Amino acid sequence: MASPKILYIFPHPDDESFGPGPAIASQIKRGEEVHLLTLTKGGATKERHKYGYSIEEMGEVRAKEMECVKQVLGLAGMTIWDQPDSGLSKIDPISLEQEIITFIQKLKPDVIITYAVHGNSGFPDHLVAHAVVKRAFCEMRRSEYFCPKRLAFYTVSEEHEDGDSPIKLVKSPWEDIDVIEEGGDQELEKGRQALDCYTTYQDVIARTGVRDKLSPKVCFELFDESFSPPLNSITQEL
Repeated sequence: MASPKILYIFPHPDDESFGPGPAIASQIKRGEEVHLLTLTKGGATKERHKYGYSIEEMGEVRAKEMECVKQVLGLAGMTIWDQPDSGLSKIDPISLEQEIITFIQKLKPDVIITYAVHGNSGFPDHLVAHAVVKRAFCEMRRSEYFCPKRLAFYTVSEEHEDGDSPIKLVKSPWEDIDVIEEGGDQELEKGRQALDCYTTYQDVIARTGVRDKLSPKVCFELFDESFSPPLNSITQEL
């Protein structure tokens, strides 16, 4: 029997490492095949100004940093699109949805994962990613298309401590948490190493304290499924 295949769909480079990294490491350790699709190259970040990079140049740099992440985590595949960073809300969502459907039809993952409805930070690109991925999943489910078995949303629970971080996360109520992936020290270290790959973002990583706050316990909501107590893995009970 083939190993379960998981596809993370996020809008930017580093979205896979600012939180979900230890879960990805846990999934790969279990022998699951994990792929990552990033909708943009993340070139519009304000961090580009300190390096004197254009949006295009910063996007290329961040794409190269993601190659390091691929190696550190052991991703089976990684695809980086060049949709407008910080501009996903301005493009045709139906067109983006169709591109996502086409990609999923080729890869045929068992599980797809993106941001929860609040995007964890409320950032517009995160909200668009949630909406188009969920709509793509629903379109595939009610048609003759191949459809993944599960749609999941990466989130943080109410138990998550922000501390003195300048970024205050939007959290999911405990009753909405359906899966808790809990790794060990090795998976936590893999997550931290993935963050270290983003050399141009080290100031942001230090300022937010995300490296020290990274947790081996990663939470997910499930679309149209509910489990209490939460499942122990994203592929359990598929």
